[in-house]
Amino acid sequence: MAGPRPVVLSGPSGAGKSTLLKRLMKDYEGVLSLFFFCTETKRNHRLGEDGKDYHFTSRDKMQEGIVNGDFIGNVEVSGNMYGTSSCLKSAIEDVQAQNLICILEVDIQGMKNIKEMDLNPIYISIQPPSMEILEKRLRDRQTEADDSFEKRLDAARTDMELISKEPGLFDLVIINDDLDEAYKKLKSALMEEIQKVQDSME
Repeated sequence: MAGPRPVVLSGPSGAGKSTLLKRLMKDYEGVLSLFFFCTETKRNHRLGEDGKDYHFTSRDKMQEGIVNGDFIGNVEVSGNMYGTSSCLKSAIEDVQAQNLICILEVDIQGMKNIKEMDLNPIYISIQPPSMEILEKRLRDRQTEADDSFEKRLDAARTDMELISKEPGLFDLVIINDDLDEAYKKLKSALMEEIQKVQDSME
């Protein structure tokens, strides 16, 4: 496939993915493309999400789309339905054709769906040092209702257990116990692709 390899970044909510990505995007503007592929979801949305990270729809429409083959994968997590659009591959290829590194921030299920596609991405997982630290980070956000908070913790436990049970699932697992060190590891993992893009721009 032509163009730089895409990057699939996964990890539980509160692990620090977004913070690391913002820093990366700032340092390598014009090289990376953070790709929001509008995961279809049936859950309550937060301010500013609709049409960016997620596209919100009804459960009936989600189920209809699943039957019609509109998703390359779908899952129900913590009572919420999620699906990944079948147009994802062509959208990523469009980004590659622009000589940009396409970065996808996805959950563990989204990552497994992407593994079914012929994209040859770099798989990276961002993990917290412990459940205790993750719980504190989520509480400090003060953005979740109690039931949603507990569901996120349960999803994080599942995510962290999967990492330990399937060590080859990702090309790199970064424990984000120090933001600067985590960023160095992330940047190092992507530097070969970053350099290719920069060289081609000269």
